[in-house]
Amino acid sequence: MSSLTLAARDSSTMVRRQLKRIVRYPSMTIQLIITPVIILLLFVYVLGGTLGDGLGGGRDAYVNYVIPGILLMTAATAATGTAVMVATDMTEGIVARFRTMRISRASVLTGHVVASVVQQLFGMAVLVGIALAIGFRPNASAVEWLAVAGMLTLFAVAITWLSVALGLKAQTPEAASNAPMPLILLPFLGSGFVPTDSMPTALRWFAEYQPFTPIMETVRGLLLGTPIGNSGAIATAWCAGLAVLSYLWAKRTYNKA
Repeated sequence: MSSLTLAARDSSTMVRRQLKRIVRYPSMTIQLIITPVIILLLFVYVLGGTLGDGLGGGRDAYVNYVIPGILLMTAATAATGTAVMVATDMTEGIVARFRTMRISRASVLTGHVVASVVQQLFGMAVLVGIALAIGFRPNASAVEWLAVAGMLTLFAVAITWLSVALGLKAQTPEAASNAPMPLILLPFLGSGFVPTDSMPTALRWFAEYQPFTPIMETVRGLLLGTPIGNSGAIATAWCAGLAVLSYLWAKRTYNKA
């Protein structure tokens, strides 16, 4: 077999390992789903009436507005679990055992990334289903839904490689659980829950130029049929750049460990 074929085979094995791990310990997946759902219900039913009035459409308008931000929060929540799993593998000695075996070194990290992306997409699909049940009404075409899925998948890949790198740098699983936490706050500090033009000047500047905002604006525009301008190109550039830099960081850290 060629080295590429062996790497693909080993990566497939590691993906199955991580998927079985997720199934065996479902608490992380349950938390991944429950936390964003609670935030969705809180903002829609407690704050949605008032915040929706600012959008000119009440609670119904607000549930449509808030979904992209909570979708990104779902991925960011999963990133915490990925960082913990990577740190656990590094500290419990399983990676040292893998290194004594004739398997592709890259396959270990690939298994974490692919399984985490699958978990994130599952969580986002459940969130969309619940959102539809409480009044979310997108008007996207089939092509626009595919574009949304592509953007969210690209974002999931980028944030997962970042969480893998953070997990590799952490000294303990406990430290790894805290490292990705700021990612969960970025939708709040962007256009995830309120338009940026309602924010003070300094915060508005940060909200408009941080990476989550163009991603949320792109997803919102595709789902609701509103103009996205250059947000799509900026969002794609942010995701691709973050994915490449995080992959290189993770690979270098893993090889030095």
